[in-house]
Amino acid sequence: QVQLAESGGGSVETGGSLRLSCASSGHTYSSWCMAWFRQAPGEAREGVASIDSDGRITYEQSVKGRFTISQDNAANTLYLQMNDLQPEDSAMYYCAARLGYRNCGIWQPKLAADWGQGTQVTVSS
Repeated sequence: QVQLAESGGGSVETGGSLRLSCASSGHTYSSWCMAWFRQAPGEAREGVASIDSDGRITYEQSVKGRFTISQDNAANTLYLQMNDLQPEDSAMYYCAARLGYRNCGIWQPKLAADWGQGTQVTVSS
């Protein structure tokens, strides 16, 4: 069990950039998976990117080449650098963690995980 808190969302124009942060309370597990999900109004929650304790990274196809996921283990913080933002990227972005797992890829949102409260990203033209 870990507490997660997202920040860094905001409103930008098409082509702009944002950097999301997910601060965690820390944990004692030697293996883990962390990921960013997003959900637009009326849409299902969608996996964006994931990273595990070994640094293994997976991206959703539509964000590949534009978004970068990273983690600072000493600071217990997960990041999502988002470049060349498009209107379809607009959503509430959530941080999630699965403790005791590795090589998770982007898992289905219904699987057990710890979740943050979300941070809003709005992209307009």
